[in-house]
Amino acid sequence: MPSLSDVMKEWKTPVEMLRNSRAGMYVYPVVTPEFRNWRSEQAAWRDSAVLFDQTHHMDELIVEGPQATEFLSHHGINSFANFDLNRAKHFVPVTPNGHVIGDHIIFRERDDKYILVGRAPTSNWLMFAAAWGRWNVRLRYDPRSPSRPEGERVLREHYRFQIQGPEAYRIFEKMNGGPIPDILFFHVDKINVGSKKVQALRHGMSGAPGLEIWGPYRDKDYIQSVVLESAREAGVDIVQCGSRAYSTNTLESGWIPSPLPGIYSGDGMLADYRDWLGADMYEAAGAIGGSFVSDDIEDYYVNPFELGYDFYIGWKKDDFVGKAALEKMKAEGVRRKKVTFEWNRDDVLKVIASAFDGGTPYKWIDFPQPNYASSSADMICDETGKMVGMSMFNGYSWNERSVLSLGVVATEVKIGDVLTLKWGEPDVTAKTSKEPHKQADIRVRVSPTPYSREARENYAESWRNKASD
Repeated sequence: MPSLSDVMKEWKTPVEMLRNSRAGMYVYPVVTPEFRNWRSEQAAWRDSAVLFDQTHHMDELIVEGPQATEFLSHHGINSFANFDLNRAKHFVPVTPNGHVIGDHIIFRERDDKYILVGRAPTSNWLMFAAAWGRWNVRLRYDPRSPSRPEGERVLREHYRFQIQGPEAYRIFEKMNGGPIPDILFFHVDKINVGSKKVQALRHGMSGAPGLEIWGPYRDKDYIQSVVLESAREAGVDIVQCGSRAYSTNTLESGWIPSPLPGIYSGDGMLADYRDWLGADMYEAAGAIGGSFVSDDIEDYYVNPFELGYDFYIGWKKDDFVGKAALEKMKAEGVRRKKVTFEWNRDDVLKVIASAFDGGTPYKWIDFPQPNYASSSADMICDETGKMVGMSMFNGYSWNERSVLSLGVVATEVKIGDVLTLKWGEPDVTAKTSKEPHKQADIRVRVSPTPYSREARENYAESWRNKASD
């Protein structure tokens, strides 16, 4: 079976390989694109209540055994000192060179058992690390559902729903048969959903309060029916969210979901990892899209300081992967910070209007989510044309009536500054998810992260509001 290392040998640079990926559009699987329409579905998490079906688009990794805690602590930046039962964390692993690989939400179910949920890069890294380091742990992997199941039956270990919005509490009380426990942010407790007692995480993805509930996949249809019936009885017009709107919820709450894993360079453990990764896995098949083109793959990497994750770092731990590199980065000083970019209305309309003219149009801005690659990198430039940042995830918010993107800029850039985003790719590649186009300059105003006032002011202390400090 060929590996990522084998695939990389076929190209001059990893950047060339990823920019020419023929994987196609990144798909959120199984869940219908729209239940009503994506505009009403976006509005629901701000105005009433929304039901997110998170069952299919994320990996799930169960880690258990005598060394489960030590293993995860060693391979994540997080402190595990106060990680008690029925808690959750935003788990972030980095490479030995301190570059972010990805992230998962991690739940502690027993002293020796954890469940991690998120995208493939973190799952793959941990599965490799368990074998590479010969840890006394057992890992059980439930990959995300197929992007295009083509009518085949899809089964998962667990269903996973999130209900949130200003009217969500009325639904919780109805399906619980009374007031629910006062669950602290990122804590877990049990509530009733009809005849089932389920685990509930206090969470909020899109800048609105909510609960995430999960349990055995065989209960999925029953749980969903109880949630919808409870909403009806409570007089709440709950809106089911389709896959088109789902991916945009993070624009308001400020989480960058798909940074490029920093694994395409480096020796030792990283070289062994590239030999372990298959040619059909996310890291080999994924794509970089956007206007930023560099011969150095490390120009696309990010570190925890840039993403606002630095306060997670368990500096008091004896050792963890990447600690020495992060200590060096801290000493040298942070050079970039995470922000939201608010795209200029007139410039966006200019790009869209070009599709109705003759000749080559600007790169199409798809609504509500124009990402056409698994990782995005669009240039952010100052008035002199100097690149001062990178836009990494974009989309349209009906609630804000604006195209927004999340990314990083030089620390000296201030909130309110107007910069220029270079939209569209400068050359022809084999990427199947883009059409012939020319580049456009789009003015962007640097804005806070999170963009949503609810998330910025009312979330518990977290990466969302720490990032804008």
